[in-house]
Amino acid sequence: MPIRFASKPGLVAYLTVGDPNLATTHNIAIAAIDAGADVLELGVPFSDPVADGPVIQRASERAVANGTRLRDVLLLAAALRIARPAAGLVVFSYFNPILRFGLENFCVAAEQAGVDGVLVTDMIVEEAADYLDSMHRHHLAPIFLAAPTSPDARLERIAAASQGFVYAISRTGITGTRASLENDAEQLVRRLRKFTKLPIAVGFGISNPEHFAAVGEFADAAVIGSALVATIEQAGPKDAPSSIARFIQGLRGGVQEPAVPAR
Repeated sequence: MPIRFASKPGLVAYLTVGDPNLATTHNIAIAAIDAGADVLELGVPFSDPVADGPVIQRASERAVANGTRLRDVLLLAAALRIARPAAGLVVFSYFNPILRFGLENFCVAAEQAGVDGVLVTDMIVEEAADYLDSMHRHHLAPIFLAAPTSPDARLERIAAASQGFVYAISRTGITGTRASLENDAEQLVRRLRKFTKLPIAVGFGISNPEHFAAVGEFADAAVIGSALVATIEQAGPKDAPSSIARFIQGLRGGVQEPAVPAR
C-alpha cells in the first residue's frame, strides 16, 4: 500500500532523533505533523553519516553524544503513533545500526511501534533479498533511493522493490540546501513514472517555498531535511518546535491542493 499524502505536494519531513534531545525531538515531531507534514522520517543518528552534508552530520554527532540509539527512535515512533495515529512514520537509517540490533529484531520492534516504512540509505536493491523478506513479513514498506545516474533497468528494479513511496534524489552527492533545484529531478521522476504507480517524493536540496511549489509541479511530494535540521540547530531546544511549525506553514503557503488519489 502506498503512503498517503493529504495534499499535493505532500511533505516528508526529516528529523535527526535525539537532536537536541529526545524530549525536544518528540515536541518537534508533533509540531511538524500539526503544521502539515504528511510523513516524518525519523533519522537514526550514526557516527559516520557519509551520505549527509555538514548540517545533518552535526545533528547526528550531537544525537550520538546524547546517547541516542535505534531503540530510542523506535520508542519515539511508538509514542508518535499513539499521539498522531494518522501520521506517516518512516525510520531513516544506515544499515549498520539495524544490523547491530538484528534485522529480524528490528522489524518486529518497528512493526510493534507502528512504523509504516523503512529507508536504509546504504541498502542497495541488488543485495536486499533478506532485508525485503523481513520487511514484508512484518508489514513494513521498504523505501529505496533512486538517483538520476541510474539506468532505466535499475530504476525498474528499485520501483518494483519499493513500497510506500519512491524517494527520487534530485542530484548526486550529499544532502544539503541549494539555491536552486537541479533539472535532473523532473527528468528522473518522468523516468520512474514508467515503472511505478507509487507516489514519488523528491529530496536533496529542497529548502524553501519556491522549491516546494516547483516539486509539486511534477512529483507527489517533497522531502525536506537539512533546512529543518538547520532551523532546529539555530532555534535551540526551547524554540525549535514553534520554529519548525512556522517553517512548514510557510512552505504550504499558496501551494496546497487537494490530494490526487495514488495511481
